[in-house]
Amino acid sequence: MSIEPGTYALGPETATLTVRTGRRGAIARAGHDLRIEVEAWQATASLSEDVSQTTLALSADAHSLRVRDGSGGMQPLDADDRAGISQTIDEEVLKGSAIVFRSREVALADNGGLYVTGDLELSGASHPISFDLQVSDDGQVSGSAVVKQTEWGMKPFTALFGTLKVADEVHVSVDGRLAAT
Repeated sequence: MSIEPGTYALGPETATLTVRTGRRGAIARAGHDLRIEVEAWQATASLSEDVSQTTLALSADAHSLRVRDGSGGMQPLDADDRAGISQTIDEEVLKGSAIVFRSREVALADNGGLYVTGDLELSGASHPISFDLQVSDDGQVSGSAVVKQTEWGMKPFTALFGTLKVADEVHVSVDGRLAAT
């Protein structure tokens, strides 16, 4: 990574923050794998020549998750389905709780990117999480992490008497371009 040291911002104007869910259960084929975008969020990266001095932080509005599409299922999701699922996420899953990440340690990864370890506050609980982050010389950034809902005290959504379940592990990814501040 040879991007200039400094403070950079990332948010919906320059990047996408996406959550992807899977499905489980006896009738999983009836449900959908969802692609959800976070509409209100911001991140800062304070990049240092000494990578160990680099810090990353992110906050997201739990009320701003919007279902963009779903794959699989017995029938396609329509606008009402997407709105209903977004409302359920807001009211029953996240319950408007804070979503905050702060790095504790940043190191060079074997793949040339950054290996980031920090704390994720979600649904009123804070737990460590680690992930790889790629940052190119021109400020392009991408990375992903797996969040296991039950580790944060969240109960994955179920329907039809538990025969259709959202998978415990959700995949969170960011893709965009850092903007100097």
